[in-house]
Parts: sequence; structure tokens; C-alpha cells
Amino acid sequence: MSEDLKKAALDYHEFPRPGKISVELSTPAATARDLSLAYSPGVAEPVREIAKDPDNAYRYTAKGNLVAVISNGSAILGLGDLGPLASKPVMEGKSLLFKKFAGIDSIDIEVDAESPQAFIDTVARIAETFGGINLEDIKAPECFEIERALIERCNIPVFHDDQHGTAIVTAAGMINALEVAGKKLEEATIVTLGAGAAAVACMKLLLNMGAKVENIFMLDRKGVIHSGREDLSTEKAIFATETDKRTLDDAIDGADVFVGLSGPNLLSADQLKKMAASPVVFACANPDPEIHPDLAHSTRDDVIMATGRSDFPNQVNNVLGFPFIFRGALDVRASAINEEMKAAAVRALADLAKEPVPQAVLDAYGLESLSFGPQYIIPKPTDERLFGALSMAVAQAAIDTGVARLPLPAHYPLTTVDALLK
Repeated sequence: MSEDLKKAALDYHEFPRPGKISVELSTPAATARDLSLAYSPGVAEPVREIAKDPDNAYRYTAKGNLVAVISNGSAILGLGDLGPLASKPVMEGKSLLFKKFAGIDSIDIEVDAESPQAFIDTVARIAETFGGINLEDIKAPECFEIERALIERCNIPVFHDDQHGTAIVTAAGMINALEVAGKKLEEATIVTLGAGAAAVACMKLLLNMGAKVENIFMLDRKGVIHSGREDLSTEKAIFATETDKRTLDDAIDGADVFVGLSGPNLLSADQLKKMAASPVVFACANPDPEIHPDLAHSTRDDVIMATGRSDFPNQVNNVLGFPFIFRGALDVRASAINEEMKAAAVRALADLAKEPVPQAVLDAYGLESLSFGPQYIIPKPTDERLFGALSMAVAQAAIDTGVARLPLPAHYPLTTVDALLK
């Protein structure tokens, strides 16, 4: 990062006052009567109603539109384990995105826990406050245990966005990229470099969408995950195939797809040359991808490329998913975000990329035109249609699978955040 950008980033977080979020009042508090209703004695009435029926908390408090963004700081972006307090700017940023893109109130919580169990206990004990919990920047393999336990203990949606948000956006882009390449997901050979939380979740979701486990070759730091290895976690063991492939060089030969969720410059031009015709490359390491798009396109003129960066086409960006997934889940008061809801989000996101692109999106990116194809396999984050399309798909899937506690709201389908907040 340049010195100018570094200073701009620090100034952005410090001025005009420190941080990126604040609490605002949603009701009047100007008169003595206002205060008597907001606090004593008036507040006793909703207290009594909630004591009679806990569901009344959704009627008389902000619970139904409130998400906690919670981390222990053990895997902050690409920076590693820097502790809970250092994760606070990222968690505040996530809360900002919830409000900006989906009108969801959100508060960040950083937990200094000595063990996964301590983290689980802490979050479970405060979960009643919220309508949903977004887990963030928690290292593998602890993140798997933490999410499983909290889903079991909480009756509100618990969603580890580093896993499932990444997986949903990746799967949507992957389905469309393969369509552009003239290939089918169930027949594609997929090489995944990286075996952390995001990689495992991406491949699990692709399996649910139709990919075949025998066609997936996942690599960790020791090489290909195969059935002869005895050092595999439960999550990795799902992808332990019978194969004589041991290295990336072995696995990439003839592969249709490369998914990188690892580190910079780990896929060489020579390895890209060995892939099948019309290769799909998702090089998602940030800020430096596994192979730079310029190198990829100069090596293969038939490559379909995505990265995690906003300065290249086809950005795999979690903001395309999590705000709208929670919006749909909250609005039907879902008890969980299940696999069917994730799949519905994938399909809605993939389908939206095939629709005509609004002029506002073209203007935002300085483009004259944009249409479904190699340079556009996934919607842009500024596309306001995401709000309505994904929230509707997720809410309907929650209803269809029996995890919703409310019917589809009368104001659905949603249009814009501004309209929702009026």
C-alpha cells in the first residue's frame, strides 16, 4: 500500500470521529413524556409483555433487525492472528456494510477467549440480544467447531461469513464461468489450492450444487489431500480422493477449474498452460492473487478469470452475499441459514448476472456496456437489484424448508434500502 493510501485509510478511520459506526435513536426523546415512555415507568410495559412471550422481543425491541459481528481476531483478513482488539476495525467495517447495503443494524463484538469453548460459551450467552450472528475472521479448524456448536445452541441464524459468504459468491461465479466455457459443474475437474475455512466451505457448497467429489483435488501445505494420508482433519477428509496426484503440478494437468484461496503467485504460467481448454481460474488471494490477471490473460487467451480485487473484472466479494442473506433470513425470522437458503442465494446471484446491467452500474464503473460473458460472470457490488433478488430467494427458501417463523412480508419483493428505511 502506498504511503498516500495508508494515510488516507488511517484518516478515514480517525476523522471526523474515531470509528465507522454509531448508535442512533429511532424514537423521539425530546420531552418529559418521551423519556417516561422510553424508560421508567413506561418501559415496564414491554418488559412484562416479553416476559409473557419471548417472541414479543421482536415486536418491542430492535432484536429483529440487529446482527452481531463477532470475532476473536485469530485470522484477520490476510494478516493472521493479531488478537481480538486488532480485529475491531474489520468488524466495524462489516457492520457498516450491513447497514449500507441491507439496512440492518449491526454491532461489532470482539471476544478475548482462551479457547474455542470459552468463545462458544460467551457468544451463546449473549445471543438472545440479537436477531442473527455473523462470525468473522476466526481461524480454521476452530471456526468449524465454533460455528457447529453455536448453531446447535442458538435459535437465531449463525453464519460464518468467511466460510459461507465466500462459498456462495464463488459458487455463483463458478456456475456462470463454466456455462460461458461450455462446461457443466458435475463434469468439471476442480483444483483447489488452500484447505482452510473458505476453501472447505466453497467445495462443500459446490458439491451441494452438483460437483462430484471424485473430481475435486484439494491441496494444503503438504500437497494433494488423498486417501492415503493419515493427518487429515474431519473437514479435509471429505475431499480425500483415491489418486496418485501429489503436487499442484500433478493436479493442474488437464483441470477445468482452479480455485485459489491461499497466497500470492502460487500458480505459474506453465501450470496454467497445462489446464484444459477455456480454463476457469478463480485466484482469490488478497491483495495479490495466485496468478496476476495480466499474466493469466497473456498466457491463455481463453482463460475465464476472477479475483478478489475490485480493480479487475469478476470480483469475488462477500458483500454480494451476506447483507442480503441476513436480510431475507431476518425478515421471515428464520431460526437458521440452512443449505437450501445458501443454494437459493447462489442461484439468485448467478441469474442476476445474466440480466441487462442497469445504467447506474455502468456509470459507477465508467463503462459503456457490460453483458454476461468472460468479463462479467458475477454482478457488481453497486447493483441495487441484489437487495431484492437475494433477500427474496433466501426468505422463500427459509419458508419452503420450514425454518421460517413468519410468512413472506407484505412489502416483499424489496427494492432499495432507502425505501425500506422510510
